Amino acid sequence: MTKGASWAFFSIAGQRLRNMSSVEHRNSTVPAELASWRKGMRTELIARRMAASVQDRREWSLAISLLLLHGLPWRDGLTVGFCWPYKGEYDVRPLLRTLRERGVKCAMPVVVQRAEPLLFRQWSPGVAMANGPLGIPYPTGTSPVDPDLLLVPLVGFGRAGDRLGYGGGYFDRTLAALEPRPLSIGVGFELCQMDSIFPQPHDVPMDAIVTEKCLRWQQGGALQEVSPQQLRERLEDLAQVRTQTARLTAHTVPHTA
Repeated sequence: MTKGASWAFFSIAGQRLRNMSSVEHRNSTVPAELASWRKGMRTELIARRMAASVQDRREWSLAISLLLLHGLPWRDGLTVGFCWPYKGEYDVRPLLRTLRERGVKCAMPVVVQRAEPLLFRQWSPGVAMANGPLGIPYPTGTSPVDPDLLLVPLVGFGRAGDRLGYGGGYFDRTLAALEPRPLSIGVGFELCQMDSIFPQPHDVPMDAIVTEKCLRWQQGGALQEVSPQQLRERLEDLAQVRTQTARLTAHTVPHTA
């Protein structure tokens, strides 16, 4: 294990304890009707995003793409999971052209069943598509794959790396189920930042948050702004630790008949 990976290993262990404490602290001020509060915030944040001009969103998306290009550990053969842009979200598709030229493979999520983890299928330009929940397209007939890295759309994000999505819980279930857990990069515009979504135990924080303003690394229940090189190195170490942990778990967990 490299020095950086060793740092990441102990960081993960300590982070779990700190996150438990942080969640417990934040839960003391949770709105009485959390589901209703989140629904209201979701509506407000989507409206705020849609109110931005098309030109602003295009410029913000370009800035995000440049930060992603230089700040994430892309490599030949890596599989990135992404979502088709919805209601004025960041549009990753122009960046995917560059990534595919570098040997990166692409995949999109498919809702197989309500309240279950997502399935990811390979995507490339021209594959057959169908419309899923919310009218969001997904590929049909291509092979299922396990992504190494996920670009997760943000409706909102808190200062601890907590993510507000569309309310289905699909990415939380998926991140909890996949082993090793893929790197999760929350991607959205700066206008969707909030103090907290009041995360619950089932809410999985993002490993990093990327907006048009900067790159943020999540550690110990807090976000910190980092350089592209810093984020790239930390994500590489984290991915290595998760892969090693998954291998150890596979060899030590007894199999039942």
